[in-house]
Amino acid sequence: MALTITASFQKFKENLQITGLQESAISTRQDNIRDAMSKELEVKSSFLTGSYRRDTMIAPLSKADIDIFVVLDPKYFARYNQGLNGGQAGLLDLVKAALKRTYPKTPDVSRNGQAVTVQFTDFVVDVVPGFERQGGGYLIPDSIRKNWISTNPKTHIELVKTANTFQNGNFVPIIKMIKAWNRNTGKFFSSFHLEMLALRVFEGVRISDFPSGMRYFFDKGRQYMDKQLADPAGYGGDVSMYINTQEKIDEAVNKFQLAYERAVKAESAAQRSNVSEAVEFWIKIFGDYYFPTYG
Repeated sequence: MALTITASFQKFKENLQITGLQESAISTRQDNIRDAMSKELEVKSSFLTGSYRRDTMIAPLSKADIDIFVVLDPKYFARYNQGLNGGQAGLLDLVKAALKRTYPKTPDVSRNGQAVTVQFTDFVVDVVPGFERQGGGYLIPDSIRKNWISTNPKTHIELVKTANTFQNGNFVPIIKMIKAWNRNTGKFFSSFHLEMLALRVFEGVRISDFPSGMRYFFDKGRQYMDKQLADPAGYGGDVSMYINTQEKIDEAVNKFQLAYERAVKAESAAQRSNVSEAVEFWIKIFGDYYFPTYG
C-alpha cells in the first residue's frame, strides 16, 4: 500500500523484480543446460539472451522464460539447410533429443517455432540453436515458416542497455511495467515486440516520470499497430508479424487505446490530488498483483 503516486510506482517497480534467490536458481540451471548441450552436440559458444539477459524479465519466475542461445558448428547447418533431414524442424528435433538424453525425467521437453522449451517445475528454459551468419549476427531456425531468421540478440542487449543509460535507469523499469500491463490484459503481445516498440517510441524522448512515461507509450504505441516494426538488429524481419490480420490489428489498437484513456484519467485524478482514484485507474491498467492499493 502507498499514499502517493510516486510511492505507488516505486512499490510497483519493486514488485516486478526477480529476487536474488531466484537469480541463483537461474544461474545454476542455465549452466547445467549449456554444459549438457556441449556434451551432446558440437557447440561453438553459448550465452544467455532474451529478457533475462536484457534485465527486462518480471516476476514471478514461474511465469518467465529463460533464453539460452547455442551457436552450433556449421556442419549442422549444412545438414538441415534447404529442407534436408526435416529442415529447421529437424534441427530443433536434434536439440530436443539431446536435451531429453540429459533430462529424461523432465516431463515436458518440446519443440516450438524457433526453440526447444524445457518446462521445469519452477520455470521454463528456451534453448535457441543458431549459426554464425556471414556478415555478422546469427541465423536461427523458424520451423513454422520453414526458413532461417537473421538476427543478433547481442545487439538487442546493447540497444536496451544504451537506452537505459540515456534514460538515467528508467527505461528498463518502464519495459517491465509495459510487460505487467501485457500480462494483465491476456498477454496478447509478444514481449520482445513490446521491448522493441518501446525502443522506437522513446527514441530521443526523455522519460520524466513513470506515470507520464506509461501514458506516452500507450499514446504513441497504438500508432504502430498497423505498421511493420523492423528488427533493430539490422538484418530485416518484422517483429510484429504475428499481428497479421485486421481483426488482430483492431484488437491491438483497442488494448492500447483503453490503457491510454485510463492513464489520462489517472494523471487527471492525481493532478486533482485524488490519489485513491488515480491508483484505481493504474490498477485497472496493471492489475492488483503488481500495483499496490492505496492506503
